[in-house]
Amino acid sequence: MNIGIMQPYFFPYLGYFQLIQAVDRFVIYDDVNFIKGGWINRNFILSKQGPQRITLQLHGASPNKLINAVEVEGNTKKLLLTISQLYGKAPYYHSVFPVIESCLLYTEKNLARFLEFSLHQLCIHLGIHTEIRVSSQIEKDNSLRGPEKVITICKQLGADVYINAIGGQELYDKTHFNKNGLNLFFLQMGKVDYPQFHNEFAPNLSIIDVLMFNSPTQISRFLQEYILV
Repeated sequence: MNIGIMQPYFFPYLGYFQLIQAVDRFVIYDDVNFIKGGWINRNFILSKQGPQRITLQLHGASPNKLINAVEVEGNTKKLLLTISQLYGKAPYYHSVFPVIESCLLYTEKNLARFLEFSLHQLCIHLGIHTEIRVSSQIEKDNSLRGPEKVITICKQLGADVYINAIGGQELYDKTHFNKNGLNLFFLQMGKVDYPQFHNEFAPNLSIIDVLMFNSPTQISRFLQEYILV
């Protein structure tokens, strides 16, 4: 069985969902430290001037706190307005916007649970049926850090393959995982592009952008555009 483990991201890019689809079980890594300036509460969507950052306001966010100890503060209606203004004329706006709306208007204040809900909703819309677990609900030694904690989660869930995003090559060593009975692979996105109004294509934006401009059939193809290295 193969497994993927990632921090919960705010409307993450396509490759995040490729990883969820590629594995048998996906673990939302909510009991690790919040990363300031990362993807946990921000992403990029498309404006007329190019990529525009959107940020979910938080209360108590700190690198000294776990993700599941941070709260959503509440600029979600403003974010919805921005998304509506920028994508109102996109071809799939009317079918996609209610999904985005349900995610942003979710009343949960705990950041980890708020993001978990949006990931579930997006997976349903994308037709991804992978089992999703939450790290803090898995029995383990929480004093462990880095690769050792990941390896423990994999063993606890009975995995023999761990798949990580390509950026994990800087963090995880295949030999170390092999010594612990796990094969380690990294998911590398293939080339994905599509028309975005009349703009020059801007890659690696939030999944919001992919959904707004592509049919479900095309997105299903995009979800397969990767290799494991």
